Amino acid sequence: MSLTPKESQIYESVPGPRNAAGAARTPQAPHAAAPVPGPRPSPRPAPPRADSKGPSTPGRPGAPRQENSPAQRPPASPAPATAQIQLVAATDATAVEVADEAVDKLLDEGRAPGEILMLTTGEQHPWAQHELSFGEDAYWRQLADGEDIFCAHASAIARTTQRTIVLLAVNGGTDPEAAAALPAALEKATEQLIVCGDPDRLRALL
Repeated sequence: MSLTPKESQIYESVPGPRNAAGAARTPQAPHAAAPVPGPRPSPRPAPPRADSKGPSTPGRPGAPRQENSPAQRPPASPAPATAQIQLVAATDATAVEVADEAVDKLLDEGRAPGEILMLTTGEQHPWAQHELSFGEDAYWRQLADGEDIFCAHASAIARTTQRTIVLLAVNGGTDPEAAAALPAALEKATEQLIVCGDPDRLRALL
């Protein structure tokens, strides 16, 4: 049957059950929450860079790394110079005398006495024998003073000090003793080592 205008008006003004259910299902847009005062969360640390060295650890300096350029690199230490070796022919009986002659020549060339050390492999040099008669303390004190030529036996070479020129008079002793005296005397010479002895024996030892 047809609806009268009055019934139609009543139907439209009163919401039906369908409209109510639809309103219940439709969520309303949430209101933006007001900011709450409080401490801000710490920002998350960024991932480390590929060239990062990471945090400093004990014993590891935190200063920035500096590349050593050629101008910044320390200069290389020069290799220690080796003294020149000179062989002078002599026998066991004449080795000390030949060494004394070499000393006289060095002094004539202007060398200072304190630059020269003389070692013997056999009997002590006469000068050493004389000075030792006054006691070892007075004898070794002359080495420390460094003002004169000093003569010592090769067996006591460890107590001697380096000098510019060292003379080694091979006037006796065994081959092992002479062989040990050669490199030891070379270490004490900063410029020149003069070895006086039998050439064939010295070449075999060297």
